[in-house]
Amino acid sequence: MSAADFASLADFVDLLAHMPDADGASTDAARARDAVLTKPPGALGRLEEIAIWYAGWRGAAAPVISAPQIVIFAGNHGVTAQGISAFPADVTVQMVANFAHGGAAINQLAKAAGAKLDVVEMSLDRPTADFTQAPAMGEAELLDALQAGWAAVDADADLFVAGEMGIGNTTSAAAMMAALFGGAAKSWVGPGTGLDPKGVAHKAEVVEKSVAFHGVDAPFEVLRCLGGREIAAMVGAYASARHKRIPVILDGFIASAAAAVLHRAQPGALDHAVAGHLSEESAHGAILKEIGKAPILDLGLRLGEGSGAALAIQVVKTALACHSGMATFAEAGVAAG
Repeated sequence: MSAADFASLADFVDLLAHMPDADGASTDAARARDAVLTKPPGALGRLEEIAIWYAGWRGAAAPVISAPQIVIFAGNHGVTAQGISAFPADVTVQMVANFAHGGAAINQLAKAAGAKLDVVEMSLDRPTADFTQAPAMGEAELLDALQAGWAAVDADADLFVAGEMGIGNTTSAAAMMAALFGGAAKSWVGPGTGLDPKGVAHKAEVVEKSVAFHGVDAPFEVLRCLGGREIAAMVGAYASARHKRIPVILDGFIASAAAAVLHRAQPGALDHAVAGHLSEESAHGAILKEIGKAPILDLGLRLGEGSGAALAIQVVKTALACHSGMATFAEAGVAAG
């Protein structure tokens, strides 16, 4: 299936309702294998849960990870005209160039994890509309972004991470979460790229004004009116990974905001995903609570780019190395007790 197989937003919503589930037989086989490995039951804690979860989605009792993929989606936001970022929008283009030259943190993290890294530019010369005054995207723009995300997922990948780059996108994500889940705007707003308290207060005012202006709470209308092209592309990518039975590691605040759209649109849409980390952006934990995901790591990161999820690739690989590589009691000649 390609992006062309959903020619409208209604088609995409219908696809979400008919996505595959994990393979129950493989999940059961992985759980049975875990029970006879040379360790006390539960001794590897969450590593055991991760391995069994991964095995179910890949359809193998003892899988290995050999082809992880990280895709960074980059987009520009018209709301930066409201002075909500400590950096100018030009930084998005400059950082995309840095990714291309291998100079960013995510380049190093991808290399360390043995992951393929791709960058998808989302019309950087054409920012979304300033959503304090108009919807960020029209329906055709939203559809294009969803399709771009869907197409970016390599069918040969066996683990997927979506990262993002887009000055202003913490404001967009905060507005989306306020519209989807309610609560005071200030509870969803943080410093982003380094705003001072006065800047954070202004950002909260912009979010509050924008959410009230649009008055939407349906997931894809929230995404269209308050989102960004790179956020919509991540939504499409997560759905594409689900269709291909590729497990997903979610990154930070913005990546999790994209995931929350799917969570609200279709129950169980994120069953193939785990949360890679808890970021320092203050409301990230609130999103993870809403979507029911416990973070694997908590390292005080707030970079974006897929960085925290890229680090978590190593944990998932380690979980599978233990699960698939350890001897059983019978193989090792060890008494099971």
